[in-house]
Amino acid sequence: MNRKKVVLGMSGGVDSSTSVYLLQEQGYEVIGVTLNHKKEESLKAEIEAAQRVAKFFEIKHIVIDIEDIFQKQVVDNFLEGYSSGITPSPCVICDERVKMKILFDIADKEGAYYVATGHYCSTEYSEEFNKTLLKKAEDSKKDQSYMLYRLDGDKIPRLLFPLFKYTKVEIREIGKSIGLEVHDKKDSQGICFAKKGYIDFLKANLGEKIKKGNFVDKAGKVMGEHEGYQLYTIGQRRGLNLKLPRAYFIIAINPEKNEIVLGEYDELSRKRVELVEFKTPLNIEDMIGKEVIGRPRFSSFGAKGKLLLENEKIYFEYEEENVQNAPGQHLVVYYEDFVLGGGMIKY
Repeated sequence: MNRKKVVLGMSGGVDSSTSVYLLQEQGYEVIGVTLNHKKEESLKAEIEAAQRVAKFFEIKHIVIDIEDIFQKQVVDNFLEGYSSGITPSPCVICDERVKMKILFDIADKEGAYYVATGHYCSTEYSEEFNKTLLKKAEDSKKDQSYMLYRLDGDKIPRLLFPLFKYTKVEIREIGKSIGLEVHDKKDSQGICFAKKGYIDFLKANLGEKIKKGNFVDKAGKVMGEHEGYQLYTIGQRRGLNLKLPRAYFIIAINPEKNEIVLGEYDELSRKRVELVEFKTPLNIEDMIGKEVIGRPRFSSFGAKGKLLLENEKIYFEYEEENVQNAPGQHLVVYYEDFVLGGGMIKY
């Protein structure tokens, strides 16, 4: 494979577009790849923007239709998650099963050793673990290493992240200085396949499966009526539309009974959570007992704790209880800014 050739995921935004320039400055031959996950006008505009950027830099550009695999691996998984009462993380699943997988497949076909993206992330060889691992970006506020934790260990040395040492402001300035038309393009917000919000998306796709039911307390006493358990998440307080003397939080969802259990804020606290579908490029035994940081959601900076292996099950135990854990979300484990792995929260 050619170590000066790289396949770059291009969305038509400023991050991936500026990445072309940074990679070319480092002497790489760049092949741009844009993934078309849905036939709609807004995505068509993004694809056309990526094509113009590719032409601007005079690089080969490939558009891949991924609608079928995206539907099966990401959208169906998302709908199944909410239908089973958990809060899924579609972007984590997409990066693992769709986006990065396809980019590596194309790299192999094109004879390119490297795959690059516009993620704010990095890789580095760890002397302690004798392996190249994902690592946080220098700008912790923009760090996206959490999203990529499920990548296979043998793929990590082949990753390039041109943006790892920059802030978003600096990337926009670079884009402007080289004449990129997308230098001031707004960042995409929310879930890419649910532009109007996940509630509207669930209603449109689950239809009559969504039925009104009861809010109850832990003893089963009815406290009000909900619009369908699929439309709520554990930890939610706002939007319950209940006329009660004080605020309550969703502490459990029971799909079988179409019931949502309400309780106190401190009932959301967890000292320990089980992690299922755990994935790591290391031996799990090498991680047990180390003081690490667990990030139970993308927006979390994480909390100290340790991994435990008991009866062939993996747990994360915090030093102090916290309320950030929701079933279906992913807890990613960090050690000195290195990503050691993670899994989906279950309790």
